[in-house]
Amino acid sequence: METVQSLFQKSAIKRFIIFGILLFVLYLLRSMINLILITFIFSFLLNRLVNLITRKIKLNRKLTVLIVYLAIIGLLTIGISKYLPIIISEISQLITQITVFYTQQHENIIINYVMSFIETNQISKYLEQGFTFLLKYFSGVSNIAIQVMLSLILSLFFLLEKPRLIEFTSKFKNSKIAPFYNEIEFFAKKFVLTFGKVIEAQFIIALVNCGLTTLALWIMDFPQLMGLSILIFLLGLIPVAGVIISLIPLCTIAYTLGGFIQVIYILIVVMIIHAIEAYILNPKLMSAKTDLPVFYTFIVLIFGEHFFGVWGLIVGIPVFVFLLDVLEVRDKKIKE
Repeated sequence: METVQSLFQKSAIKRFIIFGILLFVLYLLRSMINLILITFIFSFLLNRLVNLITRKIKLNRKLTVLIVYLAIIGLLTIGISKYLPIIISEISQLITQITVFYTQQHENIIINYVMSFIETNQISKYLEQGFTFLLKYFSGVSNIAIQVMLSLILSLFFLLEKPRLIEFTSKFKNSKIAPFYNEIEFFAKKFVLTFGKVIEAQFIIALVNCGLTTLALWIMDFPQLMGLSILIFLLGLIPVAGVIISLIPLCTIAYTLGGFIQVIYILIVVMIIHAIEAYILNPKLMSAKTDLPVFYTFIVLIFGEHFFGVWGLIVGIPVFVFLLDVLEVRDKKIKE
C-alpha cells in the first residue's frame, strides 16, 4: 500500500512540475498569445464544422476543408472591403452618442441618480475603456488582419494534415522524452475536451443572442445597427457579465430614442433572450460541470480581466473549467 501511495505521489509531483513548465513556456510566448489562441479556436471550431459536413454530405475531408476555408476567406474579403468602413463609422457614432449622453445634464431625477451611481462606482471609466478598445481594434485592422490570416493558414494546414500529424506526434510515445510527452498528451486531451467545448458553446450562444437581439433592435428601429451587432456579439462571448454590460449602451440609446418606455422594451427583450439562453441553449450546449455559481463566474472574470485583459474575459471561464477538470473537481452526479 505504501509503495502504491508513494508512486502516486511521485506521479502527481511529476505532473505538477510539467504543468508548471508548460505555464512558464506560455508566459515566455505571451507576445504570441493572440496568435496561439486564435489559431486554436479556428482549428477547433472549423474541425467541428468539417466533421459535421463530412458526416451529413459524405464529402472527401480535404475537399471539405478547402471549400470551408475558401468560403471564409471570401466572406472576410467582402466584409472588410465593403462593410468595415461602415462598421468603424457606426462604432464612432455610437461612442459619441453614449459619451454625449453621460456628459450632459438631465432633468430627470432617476437618470441623475443612475449617473451619480455610475460615476461613484467608476462604471463609466470601464465602459469608456471597453469602447476605446473596440474602436482601437477596428481602427488598427491591419494588425488584426495579419493575425487572423496567419491563424487561418496555420489552422488550414493543421486540418489538411490532421491524420498525418496525429500519426507523427504519436511517435514521441516511444522516444526518450516519453514521460514528458505522456503528460503533455494528458493536458492536451483535457484542454480540448473542456476549453474547446466551452469556447464552442460560448460562440454559438453569442451568435444566437446576437441574431435575436439584432432582429429585435431592427424592429425597434435602432440606429448604428451593424456596430451594435458586433458589440453585442463580442459581449456575448463573456459569460453572464456580457449580458449585463450590453444593457448599458442599449438602455442609453433606448432612452434617447423613446424615453423609459423604450428602455422597458429593451429590458423585456434582453430578459426573453437571456431566458432562451439559460433554459434552452445552456442545457444543450454546456456540460453540467461548466455550470458554475454566478459568484465564481464573476470572480474568474474580474481576475481574468485584471491579468489578461479582454482575452481574460473571453477565455477565463474555459480555462477555469479546464483547471477544475485537471484537478478532478466534479459533481457527485457526474461521477456516478
